[in-house]
Amino acid sequence: MQLALYTFGVLKSPLADPAPLTEEFYEIGEAVYRTFSQHPGFLAHAEAADGERGMFFGADWGAWGEFAVPAWYDKGRTRETTALATTLSLWTGLRPAFDAVYTGLHRTALNRRYDWFERTGHPNYVFWWVSDGVIPTWRDGVSRLEHLRDHGSTPHAFTFHDSFAEDGTPTAPKSRPDRA
Repeated sequence: MQLALYTFGVLKSPLADPAPLTEEFYEIGEAVYRTFSQHPGFLAHAEAADGERGMFFGADWGAWGEFAVPAWYDKGRTRETTALATTLSLWTGLRPAFDAVYTGLHRTALNRRYDWFERTGHPNYVFWWVSDGVIPTWRDGVSRLEHLRDHGSTPHAFTFHDSFAEDGTPTAPKSRPDRA
């Protein structure tokens, strides 16, 4: 089994905004992706085959499927108006994902998230298990995130704090990656 991770955040300004804060977000984001791609336990992440910077809608995402966003996203959908940041990735397990998210450069970026992102009151990430060889789609990620919002953590869609093992059993508090 592999662990799928979908993240979604609504930015305070469109990705095409030439402001220094937007440029800083891009620079840190690109560095984080380079770091993640070399992190133990990282398997793959969705990349558009023909996408330009800031282009999500209408890009060719290959096996990751057609791009989709949660129902609560109400900002633009063109290259000039899109105001979101999202990822879809595969990991070998919770511990490697936790280590990548909460250490190093990504941890530094998380500490600044409210400089860039709106506080929506919705979850901003979700995990779920997929069989080896399965590539999750953007629609899968949106569906799981909306399920998490509506039902809380379940084996179908969960967080680090309330996680589940591959067989669907709750992860014991002492063994969860955020309790190590």
